[in-house]
Amino acid sequence: MGELTDLTLAGALDGLADKSFSCRELTDAFIAEIELSNDALNAYVLTTPDKAREMADASDQRRANGTAGRLEGAPLGIKDLYCTAGVRTTACSQILGEFTPSYESTVTANLWSEGAVMLGKLNMDEFAMGSSNETSRFGPPSNPWRRQGSNQDLTAGGSSGGSAVAVAANLCLAATASDTGGSIRQPASFTGTVGIKPTYGRASRYGMVAFASSLDQAGPIAKTVEDAALLTEIMCSHDPRDSTSLPVETPPWRGAVNEGVKGLRIGIPREYRIDGMSSEIEALWQQGIDWLQAQGAEIVDVSLPHTKYALPAYYIVAPAEASSNLARYDGMRYGARVDGEGLVGTYEMTRAEGFGAEVQRRLMIGTYVLSSGYYDAYYLRAQKVRSRILEDFNTVFGTVDALLTPTCPSAAFAYGEKSGDPIEMYLNDIFTVTANLAGLPSLSVPAALDQQGLPLGLQVIGKALDEASCFRVGGALERAAGFAGRPTRWW
Repeated sequence: MGELTDLTLAGALDGLADKSFSCRELTDAFIAEIELSNDALNAYVLTTPDKAREMADASDQRRANGTAGRLEGAPLGIKDLYCTAGVRTTACSQILGEFTPSYESTVTANLWSEGAVMLGKLNMDEFAMGSSNETSRFGPPSNPWRRQGSNQDLTAGGSSGGSAVAVAANLCLAATASDTGGSIRQPASFTGTVGIKPTYGRASRYGMVAFASSLDQAGPIAKTVEDAALLTEIMCSHDPRDSTSLPVETPPWRGAVNEGVKGLRIGIPREYRIDGMSSEIEALWQQGIDWLQAQGAEIVDVSLPHTKYALPAYYIVAPAEASSNLARYDGMRYGARVDGEGLVGTYEMTRAEGFGAEVQRRLMIGTYVLSSGYYDAYYLRAQKVRSRILEDFNTVFGTVDALLTPTCPSAAFAYGEKSGDPIEMYLNDIFTVTANLAGLPSLSVPAALDQQGLPLGLQVIGKALDEASCFRVGGALERAAGFAGRPTRWW
């Protein structure tokens, strides 16, 4: 059982192709591992073993018939943000109750059409609002990594904490995730996994529960850069049901992973050297620079002068869009309802009890910045700053092919260490939000362990629609780092 669940996605697909094991055997191994581990890790908020076995048996039949898809028989975990037909989807919020959609998100439909198997729905921050997965109605997941000599429970990051835990603890081959301000890359960095946010519009948002529509983007968390590239190829597609979906072809990114970086110009943005950055993060960043230089890349110092405004702009734009998107949750049409005095009272009671504290905080901020008299002062100004941030990137990408930065300002922290201070929690997104504001592809690759034995990641930011360069640089970093760290089993 353990040997099968240890496999990478590419390794498992190779084993299935050469008949070393069946889809059903692989799926049963993951189901057994989930049953053994999920009580301690809380990665899955809903498991679907019967559906998984049914899908696995169908995959075995297709392989026998010679009609296998590119993911035929690969067991995956699905973030609870993606609508899955006939399977409860709640975005880990009380307000959606036991909502069970009758339709499938485009991203998951793409995966099933290539033969993937669904193991269940994964934990996340409520409506993807959070950097630690502490806002989930189902409680937080536990990072499988621990500090050396400590039994303290650590966050796996957010909002895609369940996805990161499931991949890092071998509870699936890979997982879907989503990224609004760093919700794929930060959990990947905290758990020693690989995560990519593609260019905005690459993957359809149809059937994804919305947070901030101009920032949300689907992507995978996987064990290797190659696995992430393969999944991204399949998750991304043009979809006329999503007005922001780009009518472009999806390139074969998997091949880019081993192309190397010789001849690429890699920018190092000086504004990412923030006050208070730990010496370990600084040293890792320099190590990444040295690795790329040794493989033939040219290193270029660059400036992104409006970076310092990215975090405040993000925390105006994202809550404003959230307040609009979440207005639909009124207890009338679907989800939970709490009866109050009259119609307005029912609205108020449903939203007061249905939304958690962090979601309420962001909705209040969003409603405030969109209100009469404040719209121009806050929201409109934040959008202007966003345009300047994009201009900075466009200028820099006239001279370089990709950027290299740290993914996060620290390794995983313990639950409760930062949740009492929303501002300190928001600072976890300081290196990641710029890519969302500019709509650019961005990849996190595990590169080292810190002094406490916890994983640290490096981030690659690419030009719009140039995920290939992200995968080229990510593959080079992965080979140079030789990251083989795995959490010591305590669960």
